[in-house]
Amino acid sequence: MNTNIKRLLSIGVMLFGILAMAFALYLDIIGSKNTMRGTILIVGALLVILGLYSFPTKKHRMIINILFLFPLLFAFFVTVLIPFVCGVFYSFTNWNGIKFTEFVGLGNYISMFKSEDYVYSFIVTFIFTVVNMILVNSAAFALALFCTSKVKGKNFYRAAFFIPNLIGGIVLGYVWQFIFNKVFTVVINGSASMLTNPNLALMAILIVSTWQYAGYIMMIYVTGLQNVPQDILEASSVDGASGWVTLFKIKIPMIANTFTVCIFLTLVNSFKQFDLNLAITNGAPSRILNGNIVQSTEFLALNIYNTAIGKNQYALGQTKAVIFFIILAVVSLTQVYISKKKEVEV
Repeated sequence: MNTNIKRLLSIGVMLFGILAMAFALYLDIIGSKNTMRGTILIVGALLVILGLYSFPTKKHRMIINILFLFPLLFAFFVTVLIPFVCGVFYSFTNWNGIKFTEFVGLGNYISMFKSEDYVYSFIVTFIFTVVNMILVNSAAFALALFCTSKVKGKNFYRAAFFIPNLIGGIVLGYVWQFIFNKVFTVVINGSASMLTNPNLALMAILIVSTWQYAGYIMMIYVTGLQNVPQDILEASSVDGASGWVTLFKIKIPMIANTFTVCIFLTLVNSFKQFDLNLAITNGAPSRILNGNIVQSTEFLALNIYNTAIGKNQYALGQTKAVIFFIILAVVSLTQVYISKKKEVEV
């Protein structure tokens, strides 16, 4: 068939599909009781796809890639990009979750930074992120070394260490809350729960977070260690290199990119921590800070949730969410840049 004819047919099919979709949407807008409008919409979409697929062009491969990526890109656009742009807009208004009546400019941002509980939540989140990142990666790398050694039952240990990550954060949090409040206080007779102490409650969340997430990060380290060339390890053994020398001079430098990935994942996961924080302590216990009562373990994500949902201050909560995104993006990109730079140096 002539290329021009194929091009015209493809365009015709696409136009017919667009018209069918427009007609179906029109029926829906006017409230038509026609039960076929859903079918017409689907048929119209399929015709548009068929027309694009059959359109003769040198960039046919690109069209196919776009068609396959479209559902994912559309979902990302609708669920992430549009809400984010709307959220930035609402942060400059007095939005109440349904509508807004006026623009307040930077008023929400000024109120946010003047808020004692928000500043404290930021500090606590930063401390938790740094300590949790160190604990999770240290435990995960140690477990990975153990699971890649010559110990018997390596596959069993890998599965056992990974299982805690399969348990949902909310369920896991309530289980550990029971352990801290009921089990440990009975085993250690007369002791108070860690969750009642403002200083120990944060440590309790760190324990649970490390126990849950270390197994997942361990699997990434195991993959990296298994990809270290065996001939290099055998050569170092022949040269008389000790286990520590092999570890620090060969294995760690050769899996530098694995460290970059694991540190990035733990940093983002720690900074966004919400489910364990909600289930284990819900921000409690309280403490006095500069004459004000603040929640000692309320991380940023939980603080945003309590502001918007608990206090019905949706505009202020959205403002905190915007700043939260900016901070997380800057910290994550900085960490990746530094880690990549060290990879090159190694």
